[in-house]
Amino acid sequence: MSLAISSPVFVHNGEIPQRYTCDGMDVSPPLEWSGLPDGTESLVLIVDDPDAPDPAAPRMVWVHWILYNIPPGTSGLFEGIEPGDLPQGTLKGKNDWKRTGYGGPCPPVGRHRYFFRLHALDTTLPDLGSPDRKRLEKAMEGHVLEKAELTGLYMRG
Repeated sequence: MSLAISSPVFVHNGEIPQRYTCDGMDVSPPLEWSGLPDGTESLVLIVDDPDAPDPAAPRMVWVHWILYNIPPGTSGLFEGIEPGDLPQGTLKGKNDWKRTGYGGPCPPVGRHRYFFRLHALDTTLPDLGSPDRKRLEKAMEGHVLEKAELTGLYMRG
């Protein structure tokens, strides 16, 4: 069995419900995963939008959420999870709003893709403070056993 990530509220390449966006409650969607490879010591979740600011002329990848050192005994995250409710040992990275925590889809124009990427690592990373994506990915180098991806779509109004 290979690593897989899913959500009970939207299918792969399906629409993310408004509740999980800036137009709704802006809470994180529930996520589930399975199929961790042997030797998994921790998990990393990175949620981003490669279509920012405009899918017709993307200029950057906008990071919405970063979690790392998620324990391998965890099989998912519940809806609207708060920092104090994260699995013990889980650390937070900084999104492109320069804060930790989930920031939901809020595209200025067009239909955007949102990638929920789960990485299984063969190590537990040191406490990096609140790293941005670049710093976290550097620390992950050489430690990724497998990764899985769930893509959701969202377009405002």
